[in-house]
Amino acid sequence: MKNIKKDSISPPDPRPRLAEHIAKLPKSGIRDFFELVNQMDDVISLGVGEPDFVTPWTIRENAIYSLDSGRTSYTSNLGLLSLRKAVCSYVAENYDVQYNPVNECIITVGVSEALDLVIRAITDPGDEIIYHEPCYVSYAPEIKMALGVPVPVDTCEKNGFALDPADLEKAITPKTKAILLNFPCNPTGAVIDMEQMKAIAQTAIKHDLIVLADLIYSELIYDSNILPAISSLPGMKERTVFLHGFSKAFAMTGFRIGYACGPRDIIDAMMKIHQYSMLCAPITAQEAAEEALKNALCDRDVMCREYRARRNVIVKRFNDAGLPCVMPHGAFYVFPNITSTGLSSMEFATQLIHKKKVAVVPGTAFGACGEGYIRACYATSMEGINEATARIREFVEELKK
Repeated sequence: MKNIKKDSISPPDPRPRLAEHIAKLPKSGIRDFFELVNQMDDVISLGVGEPDFVTPWTIRENAIYSLDSGRTSYTSNLGLLSLRKAVCSYVAENYDVQYNPVNECIITVGVSEALDLVIRAITDPGDEIIYHEPCYVSYAPEIKMALGVPVPVDTCEKNGFALDPADLEKAITPKTKAILLNFPCNPTGAVIDMEQMKAIAQTAIKHDLIVLADLIYSELIYDSNILPAISSLPGMKERTVFLHGFSKAFAMTGFRIGYACGPRDIIDAMMKIHQYSMLCAPITAQEAAEEALKNALCDRDVMCREYRARRNVIVKRFNDAGLPCVMPHGAFYVFPNITSTGLSSMEFATQLIHKKKVAVVPGTAFGACGEGYIRACYATSMEGINEATARIREFVEELKK
């Protein structure tokens, strides 16, 4: 037997270290700009969608009391029953939908986890989930992580960025499993009216589709008392998963508490994933959330009124600067049109932060149809809004020279 030199044997090709579908995921365009802001001094940020209000004192005090009392244990995988009861009462009173807190509600680590759980619970490889763009940056990646197929439907400025039910119908195929809705919408602040909601509901029933309703901004509606709970319509509760949380309306982003209400079989499937990955949401944050629903509704309403006043100011100032801006009816974002500057969304946002130290997010972070727009968040002080928009106006005027 001949001796074989070691260097004559070719080593096997190395196996990929990362899962292909994860390696291909893009990073969040919002977070890229957030990191840039953190590296610069004196930047006014209209970028990250986080309330500038401190969490109301009664909520913080409850969290302190909970810790001081030694309440640091696990809870049920579904969450504290007392919180689930409070959540279901809140949903019934504010959205006109009744859920059983025992088996139709789960407490999650933010509404982001609730969305991840439900997408994984309902999606088989190749299933299509329709959503509207521009949209929150996580939707398509979360669908891809569940090995589903994201199917965007464009919305447009002339329709106030509302979802056209006819466009939704055209996107449905035999592989469609669900429709993901987010109204009021991040990044546009768009809402849908009752007729549009009914048409979407009829489409879901006609094609036997699940509806995932991301309602994280639903308390922040400024021109109507109608809250967009599609699950309250006839035939929709049994096919809708109601996704919500405390981050926006109660200024509790760091507490990371969300929830989902929906059909028992879907909630049970979500709980299985939750118990093997997250186990339960932190008990301190859960007890603080329960306090929010009991004793912080006035604080919620005060913050909402302030956002409405800021919205009116920022929309006028963008329009005065020559950047047409649709009046948003909810959330705390505006989505002005910057095409008149001749810059792309990325060029506009990049030059603005370097030249004027104002951070906004390029519209393309929220989907291809966001080109020609930027997102500005008005969850900041009125002083900050006035100064930031003054700098933006200077920037636009300088571009014309």
